[in-house]
Amino acid sequence: MELDFGPAVRDFRDEVRDWLAEHLVGEFAEHRGVGGPTDGAAWDVRLAWDRELSAGNWLGVGWPKEYGGRGLGLLEDIVFEYEYARANAPYRATVNALDLLGPMLLKVGSEEQKKRFLPPILAVEELWGQGFSEPGAGSDLASVRTRAERDGDSWVVNGQKLWTSFGMHADWLYVLTRTDPDSHRHKGLTMLLVPADQPGVEIRPIRNLAGQDEFAEVFLSDARTAADTVVGEVGEGWRTAMATLGIERGTTLLPQQLTFEREAEALIDLARERGALDDPMLRRRIVDAWVSVRIMRTTNLRTIAELTAGRAPGAQATTAKLYASTRHQQLGHLAMELAGPAGQIVGEDYGLDTRQRSFLLSLAETIYGGSSEIQRNIIGEQVLGLPKEPRP
Repeated sequence: MELDFGPAVRDFRDEVRDWLAEHLVGEFAEHRGVGGPTDGAAWDVRLAWDRELSAGNWLGVGWPKEYGGRGLGLLEDIVFEYEYARANAPYRATVNALDLLGPMLLKVGSEEQKKRFLPPILAVEELWGQGFSEPGAGSDLASVRTRAERDGDSWVVNGQKLWTSFGMHADWLYVLTRTDPDSHRHKGLTMLLVPADQPGVEIRPIRNLAGQDEFAEVFLSDARTAADTVVGEVGEGWRTAMATLGIERGTTLLPQQLTFEREAEALIDLARERGALDDPMLRRRIVDAWVSVRIMRTTNLRTIAELTAGRAPGAQATTAKLYASTRHQQLGHLAMELAGPAGQIVGEDYGLDTRQRSFLLSLAETIYGGSSEIQRNIIGEQVLGLPKEPRP
């Protein structure tokens, strides 16, 4: 895939390409493409790579200079992400803070919070985990039960969070809590920044189907955080959380889509190798898989067009997420089918090849970032104008 974002950013694009060509070498080059939003592989290498990026001032390209960024525009930010994915560089270990928390603080955080937390993110000195999902409150975040009570100049937090990506590495957590015990659903929620290194925070890793432990569950028992760590306003945590998820759905699909295109090309190569292209039914499915990744590209370009025009991603951001996650799963199923018995054999210590790991990790894609069921509800209600689902 090759995209030209126009003459205004070509010099910047060339600068990105040259730097990546010079620095993506040695151990970093050996780990091209390693990792993902649910893949904690080669963590130490990826963390070292993030520090290499930080030294080159490539983290926070679009963040203001006063917080350690380059102060460039959204288009340069998109160009960097595209070229980064095009080079198949390791998936950033600091993605939680770079793609979600940082933009959230830039949008609704206080000036003190920006000065305190943004520079250490870009210096790779503090890592963050997201405390949103809970048992019984996964895609339906309005059911959050983790509570926070004001005690003098502190908040006291009690509850449990689940599916915290890379939580075992986190120095801080951004946690959606219920601060009004009499509130219901979207009201009475507050976003808090909670230090992880304290007696009231216990983080336990969760091992996934791919044999990795990038997820964690977090138990908060009288955990404390300062009163001024509220992001946004007290009781307005739902709005803050939705802004964060909007950032996630609007900006993180392009690198994934490039990965999916590589997988589709590998699928075609595998089909040729196995003689599967002679089977008209399999050939139709392979063509359908190739077409699906091209549709992902078109939809993502529409999202980019809205972002660069200064508009929040519209309906296509939701449809893009739903389409990409479901079609990637189908792509993985087809790849495993073409691999035949070899696809069922793992290496020593449950070692998985690239195809097996992608297939297993894709099973979570219809859950994280908003489950497919929730996405279909959003499309039905907000795009098609259908009646809302009955609430209990």
